[in-house]
Amino acid sequence: MRVHVVSDVHGNVEDLKRAGDGADALVVLGDLVDFVDYHDHGRGILGRIFGPEKVARFAELRRGQRGPEFGAYARSLWESLSDPAKVVDDAVREQYAELFGALTAPTYATPGNVDAPHLWPEFARAGIHILDGDSAEIGGLRFGFLGGTLLPPGATLRKHAAWVPYLRQEERYDEALAALPPLDVLCTHLPPAVPELTYDVVARRSEYGSAGALQRIRTDRPRWSLFGHVHQPLSQRVRVGGTECVNVGHFQRTGRPYAISW
Repeated sequence: MRVHVVSDVHGNVEDLKRAGDGADALVVLGDLVDFVDYHDHGRGILGRIFGPEKVARFAELRRGQRGPEFGAYARSLWESLSDPAKVVDDAVREQYAELFGALTAPTYATPGNVDAPHLWPEFARAGIHILDGDSAEIGGLRFGFLGGTLLPPGATLRKHAAWVPYLRQEERYDEALAALPPLDVLCTHLPPAVPELTYDVVARRSEYGSAGALQRIRTDRPRWSLFGHVHQPLSQRVRVGGTECVNVGHFQRTGRPYAISW
């Protein structure tokens, strides 16, 4: 049995069409949407709406962690549109039509933080399985899926913003993890809370990792823990007990799936 796994697709439709070639199944670990393209400021949803110069400024402020200035600038962009929520919704749907159309069956997919999971059922079709807090048997192994990332402590989501990322309170995330059955493979968008897996060497900061996922790995001892989210991790893989914990890669840039077989 051979399974290909991708994460952080961010609009890479052409490579996604071939991601399942030679595999018995494809697993997608989220971030299908290309919202802000930090490599090509003219691409992504923000690039198409506001143009590369404004996105370059957006990216500069975000990288510099200039919180108040970044927030004010982002608000000014959205306030320049008469109906920003509709503009974003239309753009996301347009991307999903292409991205879901590129998926080969069977595909097992869970959303990332740069996704709109409430829209996914509109684009599902035969052989495309949407799983979030659910499990599936693939080739005799039990795969568990959990999407999204963690909401920072004390933070709140702006429910009426033009774009709301898929962030979950840690308590709710851990409850969903605990509800999964015993697993052979844990599939999440977010890495477990292992420093080598959560530190991004280009951004030069640690992303949030899941302590609950790490505990689940230690309890279940699955063969693999597979995830993405951190685009340039300090380590791509770390062994926790008998579990191979693997960042499957930044598919937008590499265009290559990660393969597991048994």
